Amino acid sequence: MMRVSKKTALPLLLSAALLSVSTTGCKVRQTQEGEMPDVDVKVKGGQAPKYDVDTAKVEVSKEKRDVNVPKVNVSTEKREVEVPKVNVKPPK
Repeated sequence: MMRVSKKTALPLLLSAALLSVSTTGCKVRQTQEGEMPDVDVKVKGGQAPKYDVDTAKVEVSKEKRDVNVPKVNVSTEKREVEVPKVNVKPPK
């Protein structure tokens, strides 16, 4: 469980509410058909450039080493906070 401060909780919840309203809170009807533009294209043959490439030789192997690795203990606690409540009535 993530700990979210009061300063960041409200904008996150409002963003989620606006996203849900924007995806379900409207009714869209197409009023005109779309049309692709007329385009004339004349193409002559072409060729991609050619390259002669000498690459480096790479060898990959493994070895064991002792390294310091950070260790973090995370805990949570329950707190009562006020959160926005949003009711959305989509159009009929």
